[in-house]
Order: sequence, then structure tokens, then C-alpha cells
Amino acid sequence: MDTATPTPSTLAGDPAIIARAEALRPAVEAQANDIENKRRLPPALLDKLHEAQLFRLLLPRSSKGVETDPVTFFHVIETLARGDASTAWCVSQGGGCAMSAAYLDLPVANEIFGKDPRAVLAWGPGPRVKAVEVEGGYRVTGVWAFASGGRHATWLGAHCPIFRADGSAVPGPDGHQLERTMLVPASEVTWTDIWSVVGLRGTASDQFALNDHFVRADYSITRNFERECREAGPLYRMSAMTCYELGFAGVALGIARAALDTFVDVARNKVPRGQKSPIRDSAVVQSNLAQAEVNVRSSRAYLLQSIADIWKDIEAGGRLTVDQRIVIRMASTHAIHRAREAVDFAYNAAGATAIFESHPLERRFRDIHTVTQQLQGRLSHFETVGAWILGAEADLTFV
Repeated sequence: MDTATPTPSTLAGDPAIIARAEALRPAVEAQANDIENKRRLPPALLDKLHEAQLFRLLLPRSSKGVETDPVTFFHVIETLARGDASTAWCVSQGGGCAMSAAYLDLPVANEIFGKDPRAVLAWGPGPRVKAVEVEGGYRVTGVWAFASGGRHATWLGAHCPIFRADGSAVPGPDGHQLERTMLVPASEVTWTDIWSVVGLRGTASDQFALNDHFVRADYSITRNFERECREAGPLYRMSAMTCYELGFAGVALGIARAALDTFVDVARNKVPRGQKSPIRDSAVVQSNLAQAEVNVRSSRAYLLQSIADIWKDIEAGGRLTVDQRIVIRMASTHAIHRAREAVDFAYNAAGATAIFESHPLERRFRDIHTVTQQLQGRLSHFETVGAWILGAEADLTFV
């Protein structure tokens, strides 16, 4: 799993696309409190995100998408997260979901994405769901939750195991039950507001339901991206899972960067009660800040170096290998947890200042601890990585 050191240009991404995110960051940050309070991305901010095509970064050009590279995608998500984590999370989720256009017939992809410049697809898991085969498609029933960005999405994905009309399971090519994701207009689902949570409140990751809803067969996709991929571009030789890993690590690192920058401002000016000098004069704080900076910067550098090197192989015609997937999983999970440690340091060292809802560190603390609870932040991923390195049996479901 050794990687060569990429050049600075391969680590930098597309400066023109990243500049769009940089230009929007002040507006994103200015809306952060409103996003928190209303648990939605404001319409005016959504207009700006759509105008900059930031929801279309991983969408194929054949469907009027940007089809950028994963390094650029990371930089955009990290930049937005420095302003507001919920906004960055929604854009990251929307980007990964948009990759599904590569696995749809072109007319269907254009119907969903190409005709609508504001198209956004969102989806979430559903443990008690099913799709029953019928002529021309499926009848879909169930409840799906954690649909990040679903409240401003135009389409929703309902992931389902497939059954025959007699109730028996339909086997897939690997012998396990076949599963597909059904794509339905957002206007056709029933919503339930469940998103009363600690952090990432603005993602509005609510619950939606369908009851015996018909979905045409060609409006469904497999999550096995290699089986039905129509697009020839190198981006679509990578899985959406790897892009989620990269994007959500970008969210975590953006939160950490903003938290450390905020803490420096606090430490330079705050004199703790009962003391004569500002926080910055504490040797303990100085040492811990330096270590937090090293951990954030080094984990970020390792993630960027890894993805840039892998992208170079994919661009040259390669296929994403299990070794490469393991590297991305390892680097992204590592970055998320080093980011969490940095935010914890900043929050604790700032003292009572950080506990007020009006202070940015309070929101950063809640947001990063919500990121670590999501699939991409599971510490069990390190068990998978370690098992693979040692040649032991490894569960590659989330790699």
C-alpha cells in the first residue's frame, strides 16, 4: 500500500472550482446561525450553491455536470465546512448521490439531472423496506431515515431488497438477495420531521416513506458501481463510497480548521478568571495547540497524498483496487478522528467562553461529535484496515 509523493499541482485541485467555494464561504458562515435555528439551508444560500454548481461536482458532463476530480471535491467540501458544517455535509452527500447518473440510462439521467439545473438527489438507509417485482418495475414500501439534504432535494433514493410477488427473495449475482436503489421525485414521498439532534442540524436528515409506490425499472440503480456503469470517465471507476469518505473527512477537517482558528483568537485575548495573563501564555496550551495543529495538518496531508496518488492511477486507466480502497478508508477515518481531537482541545482550552450558543466553538463541538457518529467515522473501520493488512478475514462492506 505504499504511495508515491504527488506533485503540488496534483494536491491543489482545480483552482477555478475551489475559488467558487472560497467566494461563497463568507455567505455560508454568515448564515450559520440561521441554518442551525431553522434546520434548513436558506433559499438564498441554496440559490448561490446552485449557481456555483457545487451540487453537480461529481455529476457526469453528459448530464450537464462538472465531473471534477476527487481532490478538487475534497477542497470544496473542506472550504464550505469552515463556514458551516451542515452546508458542506449536504453538498458532499449530494455530490456522492449525483454519481448515480453514471449508472442510469442517459435519457433517465437527463430527466432527473440534465433538465433541472437545481437537481439534487438524497437518500438514506431503511431497515424495514422492500421492493416487489411487477411488470415494468417495482412496488416499493418502507420508511427511510438519515436522508441528509432531503428537504431541498428534487429526487430521493430508496434502497431496497428485492422480492418476487410470492414473497420470496430475488437472488443477486453473488447469491445474496438482490438490492437496488429506487429513485422517486421528492414530491411523491411522505416526510416525518425527526431531526432534533446534537449537531449538523441544518442537514435536515429527516425520514421519508413510500407505500406500495410504483417505480419503473430504469429508475433504479445498483450500488455495485462496476456492474451497470455507463460512463467511461475515470471518476466513475471510483465508487460513491470512496467519495463519501473523502467528502465527510473534508467536513471534519474544515470544522477543525475553523475551530483552531477561532481558538487562537480567544487565546490571544481572554484572561481566565483568577489569572493575570491571557490563555496564550500557558505553556500547556501552547504545547497542546501545536500538537493539535500537527495532527490536523498531517492527517489532512496523508489523505490528500493518498487520494491524489490513487487518482493518478485511475486517470491512467486503472481500476480501484481493494488495497486502494483500504488506504482511502484508513486515511479518511484517521482524519475525522484527529479533527475531533483538535476540536475537543479548542473547546476545553477556551473554557466557559465555548459553552454559549452564541460562540462558534459551541457549534463546532456539536458538529464534529455528530460527524464521528456517522458511518464514515466509525472506529471499527480501523479493525477492517488492520485485518486486511494482516491477511486476516476482513469485512469490506464499508470499504
